[in-house]
Amino acid sequence: MNTSKEVQFYRLSQLKKQLSVSRSSIWAWVKEGSFPKPIKLGKNCTAWNADDVHAWVQSRIDLSK
Repeated sequence: MNTSKEVQFYRLSQLKKQLSVSRSSIWAWVKEGSFPKPIKLGKNCTAWNADDVHAWVQSRIDLSK
């Protein structure tokens, strides 16, 4: 029985749209360590693990309470 969860990724363009921020904001957050690091999927393909991004979003929501 295979119970593994399908891993999903966000590309930078998807993150920009979902978070309503610029690419420079995302990279600045990564650089300062406040946003999940991306995963290099290939030579010209960088993406973020969706579960890591969702956890980060939830942490921001929790901090605002």
